[in-house]
Amino acid sequence: MITHSIDFRVYYEDTDAGGVVYHARYLAFAERARTEAIRSQGMAPIELLNDHGLAFVVRQASMDFHVPARLDDILTVRTHLAEQGGASCRLVQDIFRGETLCVHVDVRLACIRVTDGRPARFPPLWRALLDRLAVNRLS
Repeated sequence: MITHSIDFRVYYEDTDAGGVVYHARYLAFAERARTEAIRSQGMAPIELLNDHGLAFVVRQASMDFHVPARLDDILTVRTHLAEQGGASCRLVQDIFRGETLCVHVDVRLACIRVTDGRPARFPPLWRALLDRLAVNRLS
């Protein structure tokens, strides 16, 4: 099982007037973490565009808030692949402050052709890359 993990510090720009992380900022933390999870497997998302004319887009996202994060906290985003289809995948991302779960994010990404926005199957190399982030992968 591979779960990618990355830390982010909470800055003023991430918070409301009370120093609590604004809810939409968790999506930004999750987006950065997804990009870095893919990059950690050996390819940058720009390569999907340059080599195949394809891109990832968010098709659906849900967040379950547990406890708030605050200014200057260090948050850890843990990302793993939960499902993979021909032209979409679902990633689960948990955002922690220490051992405390702050937010659970469940996001479905679609692979599209950038020329027309239509769904496109993942190229085999990219399917394999994503599969390395799967929690139920056999070693």
